[in-house]
Amino acid sequence: MKFTDYKYEHMDIEALQAQLKAICSKLQNAASYDDFKNAFIELNDVNKYINTNQTLVEVRHTVDTRDEYYTKENDFLNEMLPVLKEDIVNCNKAVMESSFVSELKKEVPETYFLQREMEEKSFDPIIIPEMQEENKLASKYQAIIASAQIEFDGETYTLAALEVKTNDKDRDTRKRAMQAYWGWYDEHAKEIGEVYDQLVHVRTRMAKKLGYENYIELGYYRMMRFDYNKNDVENYRKQVLEDVVPLDNELYARQQKRLGYDTLHAWDEKFEFTSGNPAPKYSREELVKRALKMYQELDPKTGEFFEFMTERELLDLDSKPGKAAGGYCTFIPNYQSPFIFANFNQTSHDAEVLTHEAGHAFQVYSSKDIFPIDCVWPTYESCEIHSMSMEFFTYPWMKSFFEEDVDKYYFNHLSGAVKFLPYGVLVDHFQHEVYEKPEMSCEERLATWRKLEKQYLPHKNYEGIDILEKGGWWMRQLHIFMDPFYYIDYTLAQVCALQFWARIQKNDKKAFEDYKHICKIGGTLPFRKIVKEAGLKVPFESGCLKDTVQLVREWFEKADDSILKKHLAI
Repeated sequence: MKFTDYKYEHMDIEALQAQLKAICSKLQNAASYDDFKNAFIELNDVNKYINTNQTLVEVRHTVDTRDEYYTKENDFLNEMLPVLKEDIVNCNKAVMESSFVSELKKEVPETYFLQREMEEKSFDPIIIPEMQEENKLASKYQAIIASAQIEFDGETYTLAALEVKTNDKDRDTRKRAMQAYWGWYDEHAKEIGEVYDQLVHVRTRMAKKLGYENYIELGYYRMMRFDYNKNDVENYRKQVLEDVVPLDNELYARQQKRLGYDTLHAWDEKFEFTSGNPAPKYSREELVKRALKMYQELDPKTGEFFEFMTERELLDLDSKPGKAAGGYCTFIPNYQSPFIFANFNQTSHDAEVLTHEAGHAFQVYSSKDIFPIDCVWPTYESCEIHSMSMEFFTYPWMKSFFEEDVDKYYFNHLSGAVKFLPYGVLVDHFQHEVYEKPEMSCEERLATWRKLEKQYLPHKNYEGIDILEKGGWWMRQLHIFMDPFYYIDYTLAQVCALQFWARIQKNDKKAFEDYKHICKIGGTLPFRKIVKEAGLKVPFESGCLKDTVQLVREWFEKADDSILKKHLAI
């Protein structure tokens, strides 16, 4: 069976509501544990059915936002899923209040019950109108970004396609491409800013209705952050400022010297080597073939997984008009299928899709049989450990993607990992500022971003790009609009992935076994416990970040980046 054969059913909301009400009654009135458990299984089946159809709409709509049918279905679900959530939450409450819940706890992972606690704190039927509005606004942002058609050197580009030109070997081409890219954002800044303003206010109204001072506490509950809080995150951001920003400043200074420039401009940042950035040498079809061979050689389980993905055509990788921006991995429960969505752009990003998104997909493929469906995925920061770590575990096969440029890829990828950390915490810090002061104007939000950017990314030089000098970079960051507070997760996971990298450096044969183990346990444990199961340190722990960054610093001290012709040890 191919993905195109996966059947989408337009959901009968009234019938589903009636079914959920009946299940709720069974849970409340069960005479025995067997009766209760059977009702719980029914609830799981309904959740899988809803999730399957919701995901099929999401995928088919984002693959082509111009498709009228799936656009209408997406709008329909944006409106109706918050309504259904009320009935699902009522069923979940019936589970938690049942006299049989203690017996269920012997069979169901602890995270299921932690989720229910967070759900109780983050949902009430009174916020359904706001949830509906939030969905519509998030879809509106996606549609604005997907609609971009930018003229450059006589051709028309999407935003994703134009990014290729910002990596060009010719400095003037990079500059003009970046000016064209951000020129589009400048033209649409008012529209994008207004959408975000509405999102901030609708989320703040949700929080106020639920009795919170602002959206931050509600945002943490919605993110299912079981075992860390705002204070942990704030302290972690300070560690990044102290331990990572100095290393990044050194790397940017080194890059400027390597390129022979007097000044490193914004359009130079992505350009690492005078001979050009590493890029895969092959077409999308050939890269997928090589990825299949790579996963077959890495481990029997990864081979089985990627064969499944390719045979069922569960990857949509080409950038094309009408396709939504970004990349993601999702899961279609009733077909037990991961799905990878991306926009290939002939840069090293393409290889990273086949490792990063495949890391997500391998995790959910490994945990797909976990019951209930709520525990197949872990929380976001744990999910990103699987994806980012797979990027490092596949290093030995990168020569088959990059050929003679593989050494540049290793250097570029590792430097990118540590350069990312301050940006990741900047996105988080910005959102804390925004939701603490929701009445800020669009101009004040721009100024807030720029102020924080100067702390975390002091090397930035935006001369010649007015929208960025004003503080507009955040407008391209999908997560800020779609998934508030989902970003610090990437940095926490990156610190964990770098610990796996350090173990690979030491030829630790147990590293990949630990990785497979945490993929298989899926979402059955909270973040800190998953990290411990992997044999890693929790990033919040004192000294963890400093120790990890020091190992990376030592690697760069040994690397000869003047020519990068000799093989760099991995």
